Amino acid sequence: MQFRPLGKSGINASIVALGTWVTGGGTVWSQDTDDAESIRTIQAALDAGINFIDTAPAYGFGRSEEVIGKAIKGRRDKVVVATKCGLLFNGEPGVDHFFLDGHMLRRNLHPESIRKELEGSLRRLGTDHVDLYQTHWPSIEPDKTPIADQMACLMQLKDQGKICAIGVCNVSLEELRENAARGDVASCQMRYSLLWRDIEKDVLPYCQRQNIAVLAYQPLEQGLLTGKVTMDRKFNKDDIRSHEGWNPWFKPENRQRVLELLDGWKSLAAQYKCTPVQLVIAATAMQPGITHVLCGARRPEQASENAAAGSLVLEPQDFRRMQDESKAVFATRG
Repeated sequence: MQFRPLGKSGINASIVALGTWVTGGGTVWSQDTDDAESIRTIQAALDAGINFIDTAPAYGFGRSEEVIGKAIKGRRDKVVVATKCGLLFNGEPGVDHFFLDGHMLRRNLHPESIRKELEGSLRRLGTDHVDLYQTHWPSIEPDKTPIADQMACLMQLKDQGKICAIGVCNVSLEELRENAARGDVASCQMRYSLLWRDIEKDVLPYCQRQNIAVLAYQPLEQGLLTGKVTMDRKFNKDDIRSHEGWNPWFKPENRQRVLELLDGWKSLAAQYKCTPVQLVIAATAMQPGITHVLCGARRPEQASENAAAGSLVLEPQDFRRMQDESKAVFATRG
């Protein structure tokens, strides 16, 4: 496993991280998760060399954090735990974000709300500190909290030792600049994959210049880049992959292009004696500016497979080939 620093925080984290949205379960997925299986999956990830776990209170409305707390009990000092704040689900005030499983998720980054959320996360995770604490979504009108107030609160929590580093998620370049001007921003978590390259034009180069770690989420496009989602795969109406507005790559015409792309990379997978999943993760981690790749896993064998990609380094010409070919497909996104 390769390790890289989380910006200037002094924390080194595995380049392959365990993303735990699926650990929270719910109708957003084709089938619910089993907590005992999730615990085995988390422990398999740790055993395979992953030391970085990313979660959020909104994942299963606290369930993901609770499961992680159980899974890392007794080995907390070996794990870099990242969670988030700013997306509330228990009827608290805020600006509506979206409705899910009977809960209206609301954005709220008022300092008092951040402090309350952190205490809940610490309790569920069974720890006295969070290694990386991230704002999940930016605050927006009509109840927008100034970034200066958010960062002042987070810096205070850092001074108190309750969090070790500060991160932001899903921000614009302008928002990222202001956050970084107001405090110590160690990381920026953004949606990124070989098929979703929007941040390459602005956020990614800025982070490179400022030594801010970039955590890529959804790098496998919710399973599409594994090659296992064939043309005949159907999703139930509640599955987020059935909503084309969330991920246009699941449209039949786009899905076919992706499958053809992956088919062309089979020779590379054979050359490196790896799976297609590992090839895609390794290529994503080699993208200049991307420091860590967040990969979800429902079963132990998936976590182990993902972790093995953390030691895979592609030859420059093979990486360029994957870049060129995936960029060509990316350009066709409708």
